[in-house]
Order: sequence, then structure tokens, then C-alpha cells
Amino acid sequence: MKVALASLVGLALFVWPFAGLGTLGPVPALAVAGGTLLGLALVEAGARRLDSRRLALLAALAAIDSALRLALVSGIGGFSPIFLPILCAGYALGPSFGFLTGATSLFLSALVTGGVGPWLPYQVFAAGWVGLGAGLAGRATRSVLVLAAVGLLAGYGFGIAMDTWDWTFFSGSPGVGWTVGLSPGESLARFTRFYLATSLVYDTFRALGNAAMILLFAPALLAALRRLRARFTVEVIPATS
Repeated sequence: MKVALASLVGLALFVWPFAGLGTLGPVPALAVAGGTLLGLALVEAGARRLDSRRLALLAALAAIDSALRLALVSGIGGFSPIFLPILCAGYALGPSFGFLTGATSLFLSALVTGGVGPWLPYQVFAAGWVGLGAGLAGRATRSVLVLAAVGLLAGYGFGIAMDTWDWTFFSGSPGVGWTVGLSPGESLARFTRFYLATSLVYDTFRALGNAAMILLFAPALLAALRRLRARFTVEVIPATS
């Protein structure tokens, strides 16, 4: 429920341009992203779903992702290794943890790589949704093939979400650019043409890369995360008289 509310807040950032209004400024957008991430972490900590051990694991995963992004800042095409820990964390440890892993990883890695800019709030939510989607899939199945399919879809989903931000900077481009005052239908049509022309091939590299990484490396990583989850779980057995 808390993640759903956080996602609704983030969704407002992405649908804002389609409402015919101006863009939300970078400072308000960053405040929304940072406040939502901090609020969700505090709620999870208060509910004891984010104790000191899970918090340490979250920090470790975010640090690993930051190192991966630092080593390969621009990726290969649209492919980036940072999505593997996010997908596996969500799949093994649940939707809330997956969302926090994705959002925290992108936020921290932006600080490490100097990638802080008006796009960062959108990256935070988009990566959080990647972990959230993996977590929801992990509740239904333990198949690595399913996780690979989630990674494939996430590659396109992340790209589409981030193109919502990119698109607003192509204002005035005939037929594809964003302009204040467009109807939602025309905005969606222009965005679709923009995405197909600029990002589909790029995002295909990301989608296929995610699936390949999961098939190659996820079994070992998932096994390690599940062992950690078992150690983090405390079972209370009522005393017998």
C-alpha cells in the first residue's frame, strides 16, 4: 500500500507533460522524489520491514550499483549492468525492498558519477518501478525465466518512462515535440512518434541485456539473497504450557 502511494506520487511527474501544462521544475521534482523515497524508507523502518540488517543490505546493493555505473557510465547502447541487482533484490526480497533498491541505487550512483540533474527524479522513480515489478513477479513464481521476461519488459519500460522527461526538451519539433497546451491525445501521439524515432533500438539493447544478465548471473545472486532473507527472518513460536 505504501509503495502504491509512493508510485502515485511519482506517476504525477510523468503524466504532467500530457496534461497540457508546463513542466515541473527540477527543484520541485527533486524534492518530490527525495521526500517520497525518505518517507517510504521511514515507514518501512517503522513497520520493522527495514531493520538494521536490511538497511545494511540496501546500502550494499546501492554501493554495488554505483560502482557498476561508475565503471560503465554510458552503458553499451542502452544496456547497463545496474539493473541486475535491482531486479534480483526485488525478486528475492519483495516489492517494497525492490522499489527502495532501485530508487536508492540511482540516487546514490548519480551522486557518485556526477549525474545529478533535472532528469534524476525521473530516474529514481523509474528504477524504483523496475525493482517493484520484479518484486511483484517474485511473489508468484521462483522461475529465473520469468525474471528474465520481467527484465526484458523493464528495459523498455524504463526507457519509455525516461523518454517522458527527454521529450519535453524537444519542444517545437514538428510532429514530435512537446508543446504546452496540447490535448492529451495529441501529446500521446507525438510522444509515441518521438519514442519510436529516437529510443526503440536503444532500449532494445537494454531489454536484451537485462534478460541475458539474468539468465547468466541471477541464479547465484538470487540464491545468496534468499539465504540472507532466511537469516533476516525471525520466527516467533508460542510457548507451550
